[in-house]
Order: sequence, then structure tokens, then C-alpha cells
Amino acid sequence: MILQPVLHPLLLALLCAVPAFFVSRALVRGPSRGIWALRLGMIVVVFAMLLRPGIPGGTSQTLATDTDVVIVVDTTASIVAEDWAGDRPRIDGVRGDVQAIVDEYPGARFALISFDAAAQLRLPLTTDATALMSSLDVMRPEVTDQSRGSSIGTANRMLADTLSAAAEASPERGRMVFYLGDGEQTASREPESFASSAKFIDGGAVLGYGTTDGGPMRKTTGAGAEAGGYIEYQGGPAMSVIDEDNLRQVSEQLGVEYLLRTADAAIELPEAPTSTTDYSASGEVGNVIELYWIAALALVALLAVEVTLATMSIVRLRGQSTTTSRAKGAAS
Repeated sequence: MILQPVLHPLLLALLCAVPAFFVSRALVRGPSRGIWALRLGMIVVVFAMLLRPGIPGGTSQTLATDTDVVIVVDTTASIVAEDWAGDRPRIDGVRGDVQAIVDEYPGARFALISFDAAAQLRLPLTTDATALMSSLDVMRPEVTDQSRGSSIGTANRMLADTLSAAAEASPERGRMVFYLGDGEQTASREPESFASSAKFIDGGAVLGYGTTDGGPMRKTTGAGAEAGGYIEYQGGPAMSVIDEDNLRQVSEQLGVEYLLRTADAAIELPEAPTSTTDYSASGEVGNVIELYWIAALALVALLAVEVTLATMSIVRLRGQSTTTSRAKGAAS
């Protein structure tokens, strides 16, 4: 038997002691001892219920991990180019792969950085994987009318800052980076280097999306894609083409592997850093079978008896009152 009180046991005892004192005094001194004994029983049952008694009931495994995973996603217009699994937007593949990353490293902390004309930290490090996937679900590419070209290295400073802060706050944790994009450099300048982040990284991958034939891109607004409208170039649909040379360059700078992603191939993710505690070694946490409901049922039963006795008393008093009134009427 174990207890999980809703308040400190001493505080619960003090709260129940006051009414118990007055009920006990009435039980000793007054008539109707049965009623007062019933009420004292109610106080005892409430006290027991608030202690939340339980018994151990089985075990479940828990995962302890010391890994931080930073996900960097390209949100330029090309991320919705329609050449994933035929004619689906690339962002569908990105979302599926991020879900696979979450499943591969359960219990890790995740951060999400997106970049187009500028980089944005959409989600700081958190163990809430649901928040990560929610951020991806609502993520939209940059507005077409505001696009002025972008660089594949725009997120280099934000990534370095995020990793540096994580390393300083928790130096014992491993850190992984996954860069998801098509490598298309539309800015006139040379792409910025990610080399400054390499020293903080223990693993990860650069994941490439797109085809050499390319895919058309729908125009986007702040609310998403406009049905039927495609970005045009020289009188025809503008085609976004993957640049694997750029993606390999990013992977070399980060010190991780480059993987070309296609819809018909399952993603192959690297193993977590050695600082991560594996699932089987993470230990077990015991479950508890709650027993407070038994006390709650007892309280309901006692209340039912109290109500029944009160109802009987009311009926009896009304009967006595009627008999007295009749007797007075007959006497007069």
C-alpha cells in the first residue's frame, strides 16, 4: 500500500481534526448517537480518500536521453515545388521525414529553425515532439510577392548560436543537426558556411529534396497556396531543381552525411550519440492502481444513509404534527 495525498498528510489531518472534534463531542454528549457516529465515519472516509491510497500495479519503461536535435528546414518557395512522389509538394516529404526523426530519437529535445530570406527560430529546444510537428503543420513558405532571392546558408548564424547555447547550458548532452532543403541558391552572393557549427555537432544528416527535372511552384500568400496559380518564368511555369552539389557542401561543413530523399525509399537515420541512454537501460517506473474510489463509494453510501434517516425523521415529524392537529380539533 502506498499513499499519494493531495496535500501534506499533516495539513489534511489538521483540516479534518476540527470537524472531527465537534462531531466527537456531540457523539459523547448528545442524543442520536447513531447519527453523529455516521457523520464521524464520513470524516474518516473523506480523510482516507484525500490520502489517495493505492497499490503497485505493473511497470512501464521510460526513456532517458541526453540528445538535442536541431532541425533546419528550407521554407523558400521551392519547398512547395511539386516533384515529391510524382506531383506532391516537397514539404510533404519534409514533414514525413521529421516525423521519422522524432520516432527515431524518442525523449530527445527538439528545436526547429526555418529559413528563406531570413532565418527564424520557430521552436526552441523542447521535449514536446507534438509542438514540433504542430509547428511544421502550420509552416508555410515565404510569400511569393516578397521573395527577393535566398541563400542556402542563411541559417548558419542562428544554428551556431542555438548549438552554442545548448552546449554551454548542458555540455554533457549530445547534439544532432538535420538540414532539410533542395540546395537551390537564388541569392547572387556565395552561400554562407556552416563550418562554425561543426564543433558542436555529434551527428545528423543533410536531407535533399527535389529532382533534376524539377517541379513547378505554386504562388503563396501569408495564408498558404493559391489554388491554380503557379510562379511563372519567361512565359511558362518556373521549375525548381535540386542542387546536390550545394547540399553536399553543406554536409561537409557540418560534418554529417548527405542523403537524397525520395518518396519510395525509407529514410536511414544515423544512430544517436553515445551520450544517449538507450531504451533498455533507461529503467522502469512503477504504475499505481488507485484505491481512493473505494473510499468515495463508502462516502456515497454513508451520505445515502444520512439522507434516508433525515427523510424518515421529516416524515415522522410531519405525522406527529398531523396527529397533534387532529387531536386539538377533536378536543375543541
